[in-house]
Amino acid sequence: MKSSPRSARIAGSILLVAALGVLAAPGAVAHPQLDTDATPTRVHDIQGTTRLSPLLGERVSVDAVVTAERTFGSSRGFWIQDPRPDDDPRTSEGLFVFTGAHTPDVAPGDVVTVVGTVAEYHPGDPETTAAQSTTELVDAEWTVTARGAEVPEALVVGPDTVPDALTATPGGSIEDEPLRPDTYALDFWEAHEGELVSVSDVRLVGPSTDYDELYVTTKPEQNPSARGGTVYLGYDRPNTGVLKIESLIPFSQRPFPSGNTGDMLTGVTSGPMEYDAYGGYTLMATVLGEVKDNGLEREVTRAQRPGELAVATYNVENLSAVDSAEKFARLAEGVVHNLAVPDVVALEEIQDDNGPDGAGDGVVSADETLRRFTEAIVAAGGPRYEWRQIDPEDGADGGQPGGNIRVGFLFDPERVRFVDREGGDATTAVRVERDRRGPRLSVSPGRIEPGDPAWTESRKPLVGEFVFHGRTVFVVANHFASKGGDQPLHGRFQPPARPSEEQRIRQADVVRDFVDDVLAVDRKANVVVAGDLNDFPFSSTVRELTRGGALRSLVDTLPPHERYSYVFEGTSQVLDHVLVSRGPRRVDYDVVHVNAEFADQASDHDPQIVRFVPR
Repeated sequence: MKSSPRSARIAGSILLVAALGVLAAPGAVAHPQLDTDATPTRVHDIQGTTRLSPLLGERVSVDAVVTAERTFGSSRGFWIQDPRPDDDPRTSEGLFVFTGAHTPDVAPGDVVTVVGTVAEYHPGDPETTAAQSTTELVDAEWTVTARGAEVPEALVVGPDTVPDALTATPGGSIEDEPLRPDTYALDFWEAHEGELVSVSDVRLVGPSTDYDELYVTTKPEQNPSARGGTVYLGYDRPNTGVLKIESLIPFSQRPFPSGNTGDMLTGVTSGPMEYDAYGGYTLMATVLGEVKDNGLEREVTRAQRPGELAVATYNVENLSAVDSAEKFARLAEGVVHNLAVPDVVALEEIQDDNGPDGAGDGVVSADETLRRFTEAIVAAGGPRYEWRQIDPEDGADGGQPGGNIRVGFLFDPERVRFVDREGGDATTAVRVERDRRGPRLSVSPGRIEPGDPAWTESRKPLVGEFVFHGRTVFVVANHFASKGGDQPLHGRFQPPARPSEEQRIRQADVVRDFVDDVLAVDRKANVVVAGDLNDFPFSSTVRELTRGGALRSLVDTLPPHERYSYVFEGTSQVLDHVLVSRGPRRVDYDVVHVNAEFADQASDHDPQIVRFVPR
């Protein structure tokens, strides 16, 4: 006699319990009335051999073991895993059951029958988001058929487990591509979506974040930085060992650990694998190791010698006059102690005097912000810096709404003289003029082509004319357009699109045209182009600035393991740059690591400094 769907489901439960060695029958725990029309299905059949379930939208019934639960937040639910895997390495045996704001009444080791609808959850708009999806069951009902079963063993991930290649690059979505977990890292993790995985004694490659995340590497020899991170060295050199870890343990039971780059997450950390739009594949820990401090210290650069001019760049992360005294003091300490009192500091992310609190109120002045900063530097034992900057038009330069972000200069008047020429304002373009001594600026400070479409909703570069020991030096402070809107490396579109790069390339072209104007008057002029370019050393943006060799990027002079000033999703990378013309002699360059690698930061960027003798 052919069995009914309900009898087949009960038979499956009995077989599963028997396979687990649990001495209980389906009737041992009370059953709600489950949907008898749901199709009995195995987890690996739901997951399938691509990223999208072949049973999408179908109502199914699954027998499996609960491995973990999420009991907080708005995305509660539990993970199940089939302890009887098939022999196809492409098909995951784990699955998330979404219960929304409802806390599930299950525990690891429960044997359950779950009836639900197969869905693919895309963070954001499923039509446009670049994030990958998570296969899950929604509108679920479940019954516990036994308790105390052995939870399937976690997959142990070591240095040789995950492939080195990131993904196939079909020139579009990879969602329908057959998974190749033995070839591609993203496919490997997708083939274990929802399953238990574990790592042991892994190194942190970034600081713990404000969102209670840790980033570790499963490949300690993959592009290691000098201080314990993992360096991003090219679009074709992804760091496939980086793995994000979050915790499923309520913080009332176990506070999330804090750690710095290079610390160790000791012992075993294990839990189900989940995809997150922020950071990619994530181990959701039910067992979390201990963070062991590796003693990372903040760097201190050397002081400039009497004949050297020291020029620094520092993104001070949305500094405004309404910030705390502690933030001003810590940034000032960095300028005085860690940067050894540069002669000139190109600042990025200076906000107006009331910061984001005054959106649309017409306040654009940053005098109070810069006054507080320079006073804090004096209090830290530094010189009384003067500043130069130009107020932007209200709301025209992007950044945090209401902040009126801009770039500017600090300089030590005891060491260097700023050449003031009136006329510079938010909309007046600086020009290069010629006199008997060489190039000079028409206005100083002055903005470079502020009306050019390249600077729409973006910070305008500021150039200042300085004199040091009778030599003229032109310093250009920059903060190029952000990477907002670019697709992630771990997303479903491969290769990922970088549409924001187009604006930065145009910005680089405008800055380079200005530099060429200076060098057309004097090919040996001393020019420093510095700031947050929001792009990598190997990007088209930087290539545009360095074309023909008129400017050289100083980060390229460092060993590869030292090329970083910022840490994003566990990857040490370069966004901040210093470039110089052929004029400066005896050039000595340093990235001073004081922020990006640390959980406790004054800013999210590390400053950089160049010391040289002007020609």
